[in-house]
Amino acid sequence: MLSSFFPQWRARLSSVLTALLLSCAAHAETPAVALYYGHHIPLGELRTFDLVVVDPDHPAHQINASRSAPRIYAYASVTEVQPSRPYYRDIPDHWKLARNQDWQSDVVDQSVAAWPDFFASRVIAPLWERGYRGFFLDTLDSYRLAARFDEQAQQQGLVRVIETLHQRFPGIRLILNRGFDILPRVRGKVEMVAAESLYRRWNPTSRSYEEVPEQDRQWLLGQLRTVQQRDDLPALVIDYVAPHDRALARSTAQKILRDGFIPWVTDARLSTIGIGSIEPVPRRILVLYNGDDSPALNYANAHRFLQMPLNHMGYVTDYVDIRGDLPAQVTPDRYAGVVSWFSGHIPASRQATLSQWLRARLGDGMPLAVLGNWGLAPDGALSRSLGLASAPTEPRGPLQQARMAPMMGLEGPPPLPSQQTELVQLTPDMARQAQPLMELRDARGHGLLAGAITPWGGFLLDPNVLLEIPGTEDARWLVDPFAFLQQALRLPAIPIPDTTTENGRRLLLAHVDGDGFPSRAELPGSPLAAQVLLTEIFEKYRIPQTMSVIEAEVAPHGLHPSLSPEMEEIARKMFRLPHIEVGSHAYSHPFLWDTSVQHGLFKDNPEAAQSLAVPGYTMDLEREIVGSTRYINERLAPKDKPVKLFQWTGDTAPNARALELTYRAGLLNINGGDTSISRDNPSLTAIGSLGIRKNGFLQVYAPITNENIYTNLWTGPFYGFQRAIETFEMTDSPRRIKPVGIYYHSYSASKPAALKALKKVYDWALAQPLHPVHASEFTRKVQDFYDYAIARDGQGWRLRSSNGALRTVRLPDALGLPQPGTSQAVAGWRPGTEGQYVHLSDPSALLQTGGREIGTPYLYEANARLEEWTADEDGLRVQLRLRGHVPLEFALANTQTCQVRANQRNLAALRSGAQTRTAVQHFRLPDVAAQIQILCPAR
Repeated sequence: MLSSFFPQWRARLSSVLTALLLSCAAHAETPAVALYYGHHIPLGELRTFDLVVVDPDHPAHQINASRSAPRIYAYASVTEVQPSRPYYRDIPDHWKLARNQDWQSDVVDQSVAAWPDFFASRVIAPLWERGYRGFFLDTLDSYRLAARFDEQAQQQGLVRVIETLHQRFPGIRLILNRGFDILPRVRGKVEMVAAESLYRRWNPTSRSYEEVPEQDRQWLLGQLRTVQQRDDLPALVIDYVAPHDRALARSTAQKILRDGFIPWVTDARLSTIGIGSIEPVPRRILVLYNGDDSPALNYANAHRFLQMPLNHMGYVTDYVDIRGDLPAQVTPDRYAGVVSWFSGHIPASRQATLSQWLRARLGDGMPLAVLGNWGLAPDGALSRSLGLASAPTEPRGPLQQARMAPMMGLEGPPPLPSQQTELVQLTPDMARQAQPLMELRDARGHGLLAGAITPWGGFLLDPNVLLEIPGTEDARWLVDPFAFLQQALRLPAIPIPDTTTENGRRLLLAHVDGDGFPSRAELPGSPLAAQVLLTEIFEKYRIPQTMSVIEAEVAPHGLHPSLSPEMEEIARKMFRLPHIEVGSHAYSHPFLWDTSVQHGLFKDNPEAAQSLAVPGYTMDLEREIVGSTRYINERLAPKDKPVKLFQWTGDTAPNARALELTYRAGLLNINGGDTSISRDNPSLTAIGSLGIRKNGFLQVYAPITNENIYTNLWTGPFYGFQRAIETFEMTDSPRRIKPVGIYYHSYSASKPAALKALKKVYDWALAQPLHPVHASEFTRKVQDFYDYAIARDGQGWRLRSSNGALRTVRLPDALGLPQPGTSQAVAGWRPGTEGQYVHLSDPSALLQTGGREIGTPYLYEANARLEEWTADEDGLRVQLRLRGHVPLEFALANTQTCQVRANQRNLAALRSGAQTRTAVQHFRLPDVAAQIQILCPAR
């Protein structure tokens, strides 16, 4: 706990900042504070902080939008004004006292009688109307830049400004930057005082970062101690360090903490995410690809194969097509590393730009992983940065394999030495530091490398990355992608937001695309497939499921008007079932969502139908998404259960405009990804990622592909969907990468073999200890994964959800075991093959870890949502609330001597287990929700 550094004023901080910290229960004594004045304010990455100061002239996503969000304060300069501010031109020239040449701003005379009202009306009032309630008042001492000034008059003017703000805006919260001399006169009107440059500062004259002279530091230390002791206020210290030097920023923040102050160490422009009392963990990986290598990003190797391992390790990918502009700001506050995957040389016009860009990243110490090939012939400057020999000697005689790292040969042997086409030599200095992945030697013993882990990252060159199987779309990893990416990018062990599991149980979801709704089943009486689906699946398997329809198939104005009354009534019966969620599968079922991307069938046959043939209709994205949703809501769905989910059709590759329309319509979306690993194709390359973002809009992929793939595009065998069980098993071990996702079409109910296979899949799933959820719940978890925020907090971790959906983190064994007694919103955990699945009871949590198993009760597993978990100080009296979709099953650890009650009645354990060193008791209830108490004897 940070308060252990300064116990003498812990109580004072708690009382002064109670209102400030209502938004964050964790660390009520010591707020984590950040300041960010850059454009495009990254509130997602800043979510782990309690208080964030922003420049209100730059766009922020939302202000204090949720309980887990930080409290947002607006920056406001009191004594200085820059010409860019909207009120600058209305300040009379005779109010201006001096000029700050370093920042090109004017200093305002605080003794002007009209200034407090002007500042309140023109600066603060517009921000108050926008929702800001806290303000960081900057430049309080700038009047001292003037050649002549009346100290008392200036200070009295500042006091009048603060008093005016409190009169005009009841409840306003203020942080002052300096203003030490006026603090006794504004007692009770300020809640924190900031000061800049205690250890490190920015010199605007030399434009350099430098150490603060000892004399200046001692003076400021004295002022800050006075703030704490005389004024009873917490002190925030803002220091400045070059943005790429995270080690210096970290050590500087630690010094400030040891002094007893709240730290924030950032760059001179406050445009990067710095380090404070907590350190946000960058979860983004920047991936470079060449758009010429594939029809679209969906089909690029970087997305098809690389993203899944990164997602599984907890990271989000940002893609950059090197044919366009390369981002200028790629700093370690946002990015954990850079990966490139090229299949050949990039356009010659881009090579010099890419070389310069890569050198800049390497110069900043950003880890770089190169797959495939370099994309260019490295020039002299880039070769020096990479440690490549500038004049490699030609190999003599046949090559022989000298060394191969354990991560090589994962799903197949690397090519023979004679088949190696991309080899490099390292400089002697780099060779001493590198760890070869694939080393070959010629007849003279000269070494050449096809891959290595290096001080700057790592590389692996073709043909040693993937083996593409001729005549198929299948491939094999020749390298373990998890090991390569972790070592090359130096990815640390972190708590990993997990979308496969909740409360220790693997998720189960089922969703149905409406295709085949009007098909006749090959059963007695030839009923509609939709009717068979209703009676044989939905009415018998009462777990959360999502059903969709295609408007043009079902509606009276569609393709089957004579069948429409019957089909619409079947749909209404489906949607009235309490466990069925409502989805849309578009209006005309587009086969090709982005007509600008010709691929596969559409590349070979541009005349191929792009949707169902609806007479007189030309495909329109809004009609497909918004129109189909409106039809279902108005004619089929219960009034209190509108469409939640849009299920992509056809090639499931919508463009950014289509994705944006779903978001604007308030819809979640799913489909795509094509995870189909099986014993016939036992490769990690057959497991898709979580989704894909286009222009900031996320498409969520289905966890497992549908029966169309297992039945050879519905040509048979029609019992093929039972092989989805193989996929479920192979995505659970040796790594749990996906939940169990039962995904199929209405036409699976039209053939007896397909229906039998469908029931076999459902029966298998219901025999497993799973956690049933709706597809919409899974979709929201994936959305949450992309925006989840993690920060190091001392020896623990701050965890912040963006929408409250994702409540499990996977804790690697290297980080130890959860310690619920010192954590917050941590209810328990269950061991997994890659660490512990940690159960969180709130969108905002503090996870402390240690090396020992605890002896107090905790939740081991449950098949329902954990809505509450509260424990007394010694952890022996616990109250929890579970709510799920099916009768409750849960297990508790360390409760063998305790009384367990649910809904005011005592419970008896079904069985006890020793799956871990801790005793586990299992319970079952007929209810889908329960309030549970655990009462243990004192020890």
